[in-house]
Formats: sequence, structure tokens, C-alpha cells
Amino acid sequence: MVEWTDFERATIADIFSKMQYEVVGPAALARCLIVYPWTQRYFGNFGNLYNAAAISGNPMVAKHGTTILHGLDRAVKNMDDIKATYTELSVLHSEKLHVDPDNFKLLSDCLTIVVAAQLGNDFTGEVQAAFQKFLAVVVSSLGRQYH
Repeated sequence: MVEWTDFERATIADIFSKMQYEVVGPAALARCLIVYPWTQRYFGNFGNLYNAAAISGNPMVAKHGTTILHGLDRAVKNMDDIKATYTELSVLHSEKLHVDPDNFKLLSDCLTIVVAAQLGNDFTGEVQAAFQKFLAVVVSSLGRQYH
């Protein structure tokens, strides 16, 4: 079980309360698909992913990016039991979709960059540490089924 400080809880809740899901989610997923092109293999049914412009303008990428962020809401609301919260998603990604669990970390790094850009000077070192701790717990929970 993860121990969360009051600051970390408040920071995570604050970040997600300010987040524009329809902007941040698509931007983070697009960044991941562009910077780490091997991650595209899981999105073969998304159509044209041949270059950065095509990825950024792809409505299926945008929709899935938004879905991912809404999925993170579950973790925000269940910070004391994120592992159990993501049990079904871990099984889905490992057994049905066969997603390489390292990709969760890559996406979390891209999400951190997009959130940092959105928050600007408010994304202090302490805020970043809390956000990355939160994402690390989510990534670990999603990868749990693989172990």
C-alpha cells in the first residue's frame, strides 16, 4: 500500500481539477506515438499514423487520449487502493491486448511533459514529484498482471 501525504493528495486532486482532458489526453497520447513510434503497433485500427501531423490530427488518437485521462480519474478517486482499481485493466492490457508494460511508463512520461507545459510555473519540483509518484503507482498497477 502506498502512503500519501496530505500535500500529495491535494496536489493530485488539484492537477486533475484543472486539467483539460480533451486537450491533455490527446496531446499526451500523440506525443507518445510520435516520440516512441513502436507504440503505434497497438493502434493499427486507428488509421493513418504515418507522421506527426497525421497522429496529432487523428480523431481516434484524440478520443483514446481523452479516455485514458478519464481512466486516471478512477485512480484519483481511489488513491488508497489503486492496484485493485486497475486489476481489470491490467488483465485486459496483458492478456487480451498484449501491450508491453513499458509503454505505460512511456505514456506517463509524455503525460508529465504535457501537464508541465499546461501548468507552467505552477509545476514546481514538489508538484512534479507528487504527480510522478501518482503515475508510478498507476503504471505499477497496470503492469501488475504481467508479474
